[in-house]
Amino acid sequence: MTGQSAPAPGSDLKDLPRISTGSDGLDDILGGGLDPNRMYLYEGRPGTGKTTIALQFLLRGVRDGERVLYVSLSETKSELTVVAQRHGWSLDGVDIFELVPPETTLDPERELTVFHLAEMELSETTGLIFKEVERINPTRVVLDSLSELRLLAQNPLRYRRQVLALKHFFTNRNCTVVLLDDLSSSQDDLQLHSIAHGVVMLEQLAIDYGAERRRLRVIKMRGIRFRGGFHDFTITQGGLRIFPRLVAAEHHRSFDGEMVTSGNPELDQLLGGGLERGTNALLLGAAGVGKSSVALTYAIAAAERGEHAVFFAFDEGRGTVEARARALGLPLDKHLASGKIRFQQIDPAELSPGEFAATLRRSVEVDNARIIVIDSLNGYLNAMPDERFLVLQMHELLSYLAQQGVLTILILAQHGLVGPMDTPLDLSYLSDAVVMLRYFEFAGTVRRALSVVKKRSGGHEHGIREFRLGSSGIKLGPPLHEFSGIFSGNPRYTGTALPEGPLE
Repeated sequence: MTGQSAPAPGSDLKDLPRISTGSDGLDDILGGGLDPNRMYLYEGRPGTGKTTIALQFLLRGVRDGERVLYVSLSETKSELTVVAQRHGWSLDGVDIFELVPPETTLDPERELTVFHLAEMELSETTGLIFKEVERINPTRVVLDSLSELRLLAQNPLRYRRQVLALKHFFTNRNCTVVLLDDLSSSQDDLQLHSIAHGVVMLEQLAIDYGAERRRLRVIKMRGIRFRGGFHDFTITQGGLRIFPRLVAAEHHRSFDGEMVTSGNPELDQLLGGGLERGTNALLLGAAGVGKSSVALTYAIAAAERGEHAVFFAFDEGRGTVEARARALGLPLDKHLASGKIRFQQIDPAELSPGEFAATLRRSVEVDNARIIVIDSLNGYLNAMPDERFLVLQMHELLSYLAQQGVLTILILAQHGLVGPMDTPLDLSYLSDAVVMLRYFEFAGTVRRALSVVKKRSGGHEHGIREFRLGSSGIKLGPPLHEFSGIFSGNPRYTGTALPEGPLE
């Protein structure tokens, strides 16, 4: 966990019970929620989700039996009601105090009085807010937004004094306040940062292709240790879904480091008996050479043992994978129907890395998945807003899975089919085992070869074996002792007798 230092000696912050922000994800980032009776700032450009997360904060108070108040200087009650309805919420129990001039909704029968800001001085505006708070006596208040107060103040000094006046007014009222700022009036106004007890920044990023990405960062939080850095989030029906950044060091559980077998004796022999729990294996090779089929073999063997496996597919649809399994005689359909194997299609243009990490965590911690297949890292690479961070992301994911005792199988497609191969990303140093699959040509036929080129734990065969994909699954032949140059793409036969034909 990273963030601000602990409270100073003598401070009562550590004795205050935390209150929820209304978002489980943000509560997790803050290590339990907000300190009550303090003033916080949520800032971000229009459309980043400030109003939505502010309503979540108030609605959590309503569920806890608290009196809550929404002070609106920029949106009408009808607009807020529409936002709530889109999320399936009711604003019953939320007091809304409007300080906006909605000319189209002026109605003498309205329960709330509407004030025209253009005719009011700043002090009158804050005075009206104070009176409404004293009348209702809420424990949670949202003020939306400070941009209107900044415009009324007309100069930074007056604006700061009014914000300080707000803070001092709420200090002894047993009330937690969330201020919203849309950053539309000033680029680098840090006055609020120094006044607020905590600052949360929300961002919306436009990428070259696919859906926009949203992320938030806790800039400061006095007396609270929080998880620093950016955290992805999405806005769905029901509010903000925030995905705390995965920190592998925070997750560990005991497990037996037993050997995991594939159900194929020849493949297990090649791997020195199998792959250990808490490790990861990288399957490297050209498109169509059989990487996914090898991974499926492991997933199905786990299901046969009664374990749960999850297959994350970035590149292929479920129908394609099921058809391949049937062609290989693998009983994938049976295990999909029973739930022992879960197939999840991932759209890299729509899914953020943070959401994928959260989905993977649920598979491990809720569904108790013991084998995770990621097919392929090429697709995962496309999901990253900046490929420079892919290695860091994968390091945290693999470290987390290792500490959970999960066997992770990674698939990476190389560029090209035969001859010299280009690898789009080098993850071999993060991998506990690397299995290379290659095409090679001999006597006018295309053949497949497989070899274990790295295995950190335990021994393994160092030879290259030919293998075939057929109706009975994966079949491995003896080591190709009389061939050389297979992995270079220029095989040479050095034997004296004619080599056998392709495996049947």
